[in-house]
Amino acid sequence: MNLCQKDVQINSALRNPQPPILFTISVLILVIICWAGAAFPQKGKYILGIGDRLSFLLYAGGENQSGGTITLTISEDGTVTLPFLGKIRADGLSVDQLTHEITAGLEADYFVDPQVILSVVDYRSKRVYILGEVKKPGPYGMEQENTTLIELISKSGGATAKRGKKAFVLRGAYEDIASGGKINDLFEKKDPILVDLQRLLEKGDLTANVKLQPDDVVYIPPRAFVDIAQSKIYVMGYVKKPGIYEFQDGITALNACLLAGGVAKFAAPNRATISRIYDGKKTIVEINLNDVRKGKADDVVLKPGDRVFVPKSWL
Repeated sequence: MNLCQKDVQINSALRNPQPPILFTISVLILVIICWAGAAFPQKGKYILGIGDRLSFLLYAGGENQSGGTITLTISEDGTVTLPFLGKIRADGLSVDQLTHEITAGLEADYFVDPQVILSVVDYRSKRVYILGEVKKPGPYGMEQENTTLIELISKSGGATAKRGKKAFVLRGAYEDIASGGKINDLFEKKDPILVDLQRLLEKGDLTANVKLQPDDVVYIPPRAFVDIAQSKIYVMGYVKKPGIYEFQDGITALNACLLAGGVAKFAAPNRATISRIYDGKKTIVEINLNDVRKGKADDVVLKPGDRVFVPKSWL
């Protein structure tokens, strides 16, 4: 190779430098990350529902085409009514998906490169309620699908110094509380999930961090409160006097039914059950009260908060 050929090679290399290996790898990783973000939806992304309120702005041609910010409410049929487009389905979509649908509709028939600005201003379709020893008790919207107990406590200003050691989560109880119902009455209707606040808030044990569901009610009683679930038993179903009874040491399932006046007509005591919540988990124990009464089976000693249920006979 002569000197001229070497000069040509050097000049070519200067004009077309090869990217360093680390740079190439970095670009590749960035491409993969971007592809993954586009391919998979973000965990916990909020899904719109009936009652949610949105703010809407539309720009096109450098001008505001919506006449200012418009507030949209998702109606009972799951739609919002928009300028130019009329009704468009919103229920079940994320904000990004709805923005895409609106933009595509406007772009197809009305504007070149429309800019749609959409955001949730009031989360009404998925809400929870927190009561008791928090700084700001009341209703809260679930701004993401996987809202947890600790996030709700934080949103409500945190627990007060008077809080007790336990919290109760009552599924589907929002309307009862919002309409003026009493928290104590709900313990008779619902199976509360018991949460150890010491584990969650003091020890940072996230296994106690319950994932909330829409319409949940969270109750954090004061330290001096005698937990209803820790001092009562429940006798429900086909007994003569269903209700809540004081827990007594040594009381059994059969004793509890007798305390409730005995089984009622059309009852099936052979298919009775005892439900018990421990550490936030519910277990069911089946018991044949007929066999217990005849001495053919052992009775079950109850624990505070147990629920004895006698079902209806199939005959």
